[in-house]
Amino acid sequence: MNPSTVTFFPDNITITATPGESLLTVATRAEISIPTGCMVGSCNACEVEMNGEDVRGCITAIPDVETITIYLFNDPSW
Repeated sequence: MNPSTVTFFPDNITITATPGESLLTVATRAEISIPTGCMVGSCNACEVEMNGEDVRGCITAIPDVETITIYLFNDPSW
């Protein structure tokens, strides 16, 4: 597996990640805060858009693809 290049928007922060690594771990390493609630994917507090698909950050691993684009949602209640 080759490392993936992950870019977080709107902050435009790019970091290298290992496929299979937790999305929340990668975000923390990039100094990006993704809100969490239940940590099992049911509350949607950690929902982000990854390569055009809505995913829950707390239960999502980095896929084995070369480039990943993540858009963070802004929910003031979290």
